[in-house]
Amino acid sequence: MAERERLREVLAESEHLGFLGPGEAFAGFDHAAGFAAALRAAGTVLDLGSGGGLPGLLLAVLRPELSVTLLDASVTRTDFLRRAVGRLELGARVRVVTGRAELVVRTPGWRGALDAVVSRSFGPPPVTAECAAGFLRVGGQLLVSEPPDAPTDRWPPDGVAVLGLVRDALDAPGLASFTAVTSCPDRFPRRSLRPPLW
Repeated sequence: MAERERLREVLAESEHLGFLGPGEAFAGFDHAAGFAAALRAAGTVLDLGSGGGLPGLLLAVLRPELSVTLLDASVTRTDFLRRAVGRLELGARVRVVTGRAELVVRTPGWRGALDAVVSRSFGPPPVTAECAAGFLRVGGQLLVSEPPDAPTDRWPPDGVAVLGLVRDALDAPGLASFTAVTSCPDRFPRRSLRPPLW
């Protein structure tokens, strides 16, 4: 069976288990393919709040040069993701980590270590940016799914700048892209993530 067909079966199971919303296994597949196209050349990628496996599993299939980490706080979801990685025979370059992003980023080997972070539905913009920025090396990319017709003020320049990020000029519908121009200050992410940064 072709790798993409196996992936579609895995995503259909993910949807059946409730890790993806109704219809997301296929609609989400197409949207996640946009991540693969918009992601700059990168070696190490973290899927923040990987949940049902999108976009991380699809990136691993479409971009074989990537080393992908699927991060989620839910043991149930990461157990599913580990089985999915095995079924897709991606174990040599995809790992699954169970934990909260704001804690994992403070463990040795994670801070400022990754080329890219992707996020499909992790949380509101200030939470996503705060949790993601610490993982990125300078020059790394944060690529986030955006709802249709999202207002541009969801990502205020002053807000993301506090985290060392600058928004990129990206002509890709449904995605917002940022570059880490400086290292994220050590005080971020905060343990409580409250109040929101903006």
